Amino acid sequence: MWVAGANPYSAEICAGAGLDWLLIDQEHAPNDLRSTLAQLQAVATYPVEALVRPPSADPAVIKQLLDIGVTNLVVPMIESAAEASAVVAATRYPPAGIRGVGSALARASRWNRVSDYLITANESMTVTVQIESVQGIAELAKIASVDGIDAIFIGPADLAASMGHLGKPESPEVVATIEAALHTIRVSGVAAGVNAFNPAIARRYMAAGAAFVLVGADVTLLARGAEMLAQEYGCGA
Repeated sequence: MWVAGANPYSAEICAGAGLDWLLIDQEHAPNDLRSTLAQLQAVATYPVEALVRPPSADPAVIKQLLDIGVTNLVVPMIESAAEASAVVAATRYPPAGIRGVGSALARASRWNRVSDYLITANESMTVTVQIESVQGIAELAKIASVDGIDAIFIGPADLAASMGHLGKPESPEVVATIEAALHTIRVSGVAAGVNAFNPAIARRYMAAGAAFVLVGADVTLLARGAEMLAQEYGCGA
């Protein structure tokens, strides 16, 4: 599920719920480096994978996230194999990439208490790129073939907008495009993921090859739950 509340307390509640993975979002949520760090610390003791989505593919932003201990990265708005390759390079130390070396200052290496961190860090990362446009879909097979890309995540809302269906991510044309994309990703040998809050649509995408699905968000659960309480007790009537 999405963790968009920008708060370690709510992140910890979600971490203990029995979910497989959480996505801490910086793109559409008011998270900065410090709030992201606090949430990573809050969920660290729970048996859940923590993914982090930066606001862009900026290598300086990615470097800071890796140094605070992010090991699962989801990078939005990727549209070409060249962009995907640049993301991978940003997560690798030279000579395999361009990540700056600052492990002595970094939580990721436990401030150099992990003696082999510089040797093992490159292989300890998972890199997921997010496809959210018609251009990205057109380049999907090439993006999937980039060495170092572990997974591709489809973003239905932006894809729908790119296809001329703003606000309608469940329109038949969009759903069919996503199902075809999931198949392409799966046969390429990388993991396929997608966002789907509608259980029926989520199951369709799993049947089409999605290996991981975002099925909810902390903020929407809170919003809809609060609304249900207000409706139940006639508040504001």
